[in-house]
Amino acid sequence: MKLKAQKEIFLKTLENDYPTEEVVSFFLLLTGAFFGIKRIDLALDPTLEIDENQVKKLDLALARLKKHEPIQHIIGNTEFFGLTFKVDKNVLVPRPETEELVQWILDDFSSANRSLKILDIGTGSGCIAISLARNLPRAKISAIDISENALEIAKINAPNNNVEIEFFQQDILQFEKLSETYDVIVSNPPYVRELEKKEMHRNVLEYDPPGALFVKDNNPLIFYDKITKLAKSALKPGGELYFEINQYLAKETEQMMQENGFKTELRKDVFGNFRMLKGELH
Repeated sequence: MKLKAQKEIFLKTLENDYPTEEVVSFFLLLTGAFFGIKRIDLALDPTLEIDENQVKKLDLALARLKKHEPIQHIIGNTEFFGLTFKVDKNVLVPRPETEELVQWILDDFSSANRSLKILDIGTGSGCIAISLARNLPRAKISAIDISENALEIAKINAPNNNVEIEFFQQDILQFEKLSETYDVIVSNPPYVRELEKKEMHRNVLEYDPPGALFVKDNNPLIFYDKITKLAKSALKPGGELYFEINQYLAKETEQMMQENGFKTELRKDVFGNFRMLKGELH
């Protein structure tokens, strides 16, 4: 079958589910990942053929896309901060906004002429910790997650990106005190309230792990409050606490940090939403 004909099948099958540009992007991502065929290859040779097995592989991927499964799960990996990360149903697919949080930390600490100690709480795929490790080679980085399955993915991603991270399976809500002190504590914890589910796409609702996403409506800052209190005694002088936050609870989260003795800075992401918060102890 001609690859161009398979592309038309994708467009027709998914026309009511995704914008045309997104379907084309999906198709090109799949042909690149599965067969090493690039966009330019198809442009230069519209008669490009694929065999029966390749057609079957694309048909299976098409069926999964029709069910709104994330393209990253179908391919098996995604890109974050210029690195490749294995992802599946056990971890959140890293979002572009989170790259901005990583960049903020790097802007603040890249010129630090010392070995930094960094803790990533709720590491998931390890995208934050690993991206920091690649760009702060002198840093000693640890990462915590409650999910054993998520940590299995993170433990694959670290050596795949040529870094060493200490991973620990622990429930941060059960901590009374962190056992070490750190220059940086960073967290992208669960922050989506149940009431916000109606705003979310099926590919997130049905395929991302709910424990990494959702918090109860009546206590949405549970993780932020706990981590902030732990950071009060665990940050070294001049240390910083960084959060990715719920845009709808930005002021409440900032106020909570201030009440715990932190001087704060709130930032918007590239989409204009309050998404990042930094705290420094007075």
